[in-house]
Amino acid sequence: MTHMHVAGSVHADVASAGPQWLAVPTDVNELDRRLWSTTVERQEEGPLSIGGVDVVDLAGQLGTPLYVIDEADFRTRARAFRDAFAGWDVYYAGKAFITRALAGWVDEEGLFLDVCTEGELCTALEGGFDAARIGMHGNNKSVRELEMALRAGVGRIIVDSLDEIDRIETLCREHETRARVMVRVTPGVEAHTHEYIATAHEDQKFGFSIANGAAMVAMVRCHASPVIDLLGIHSHIGSQIFDTGGFEVAARRTMKLLTQFRQATGTVLPELDLGGGFGIAYTSQDSPSAPEALAADLREIVETEARAHQMPVPHTSIEPGRAIVGPAGTAIYTVGTVKPVDLDGGAQRVYVSVDGGMSDNIRPALYAAEYSATLANRVSDRGPVLCRVVGKHCEGGDILVRDEYLPADIRPGDLLAVPASGAYSRSMASNYNHVPRPPVIAVNGAEWSTLLRRETLDDLLALDQGPVVGDPR
Repeated sequence: MTHMHVAGSVHADVASAGPQWLAVPTDVNELDRRLWSTTVERQEEGPLSIGGVDVVDLAGQLGTPLYVIDEADFRTRARAFRDAFAGWDVYYAGKAFITRALAGWVDEEGLFLDVCTEGELCTALEGGFDAARIGMHGNNKSVRELEMALRAGVGRIIVDSLDEIDRIETLCREHETRARVMVRVTPGVEAHTHEYIATAHEDQKFGFSIANGAAMVAMVRCHASPVIDLLGIHSHIGSQIFDTGGFEVAARRTMKLLTQFRQATGTVLPELDLGGGFGIAYTSQDSPSAPEALAADLREIVETEARAHQMPVPHTSIEPGRAIVGPAGTAIYTVGTVKPVDLDGGAQRVYVSVDGGMSDNIRPALYAAEYSATLANRVSDRGPVLCRVVGKHCEGGDILVRDEYLPADIRPGDLLAVPASGAYSRSMASNYNHVPRPPVIAVNGAEWSTLLRRETLDDLLALDQGPVVGDPR
């Protein structure tokens, strides 16, 4: 995590040659297997391959920046969560990354699906996903979004405000239908993560507070509604979490709330959702838990709390997104410039500029997310040099990989691969500086297919309704 500075992260830690956790590699060409999808290999001649496809060939055909999703890896991770949490419902969190084809993979592997906007819901339905196995999130769902969800017949709507409950009731009466809902609560758990991705403390926009009684008010409100079926409660404590301690506290408080609701109404609510946020390895300092270990711990937590409150074990669900698609994705960039910069104390850092940046991965600039990188088109016999991989955008904070050792002969034209790029990269992409968004392809069995094509200048200009004076192209 970057030590923040009032003028921005680019001004922080400038005297530090690199973080303590970043070890100098003995072989700069070696891959840390914990960071990469399972089919990534360095071929004998030097370039990386993913799913049996050479990244140099991909870059040559499709250009860069480029996102590559390892379909076999994605499916393996989806099955691992499904099998480890057998008897529970596993919802893939579509906000991490979703396309019509990927929604099909989720369906084929037997998972449920979470969406949080009209666009995500439309993509899932266009991909043939059964609406009854979709959950609809969002802290400010519009009437249009709620109407679309109700008409499609989504399996559950996670309500986030009293205003939303009012909207749902109105729509249900207008369309003569019923809504199945869960109430999102904030259990007051401070997840060990960045402030912007910790979502269970009190001072934030999501959910109803358990502590001040708002959660109980919302639950009773839904329970009393003649057109709403209250399934249970939903909790999400944050993202990029590596242990289950926070889930234990959240489960204790949410199941106490279920007990209080039973005492107040005489009704036992059947469901509990513990959310997602399971971490992945972006760098060598990250140590994520396997799905089997997570499942064992979470089952014990829920069963223990059920016994403590003398209540039936609720039907429980979780929502991994990043943990499935994150490691399956790799970003490929082309190096444009290499610039050594002198630091205080005699240290030096090499700035490696690539043809992407914060428009295709905002996470490092947004909350100082850490990434790794490696030379992807060849091997090098030169020693390592401390580098910072930066983008092409007009921002000092346009950093993709804050600290990484790359070979001393890194040069323009080289390809860099950034692992663990499947989640919250292309899905959070923008057109900052009028840069078209990169394509996403899937690789599997030495073949590739397009999930999202590259945007073009024509795509950008199609939105511009001003006069056309000339065409510099």
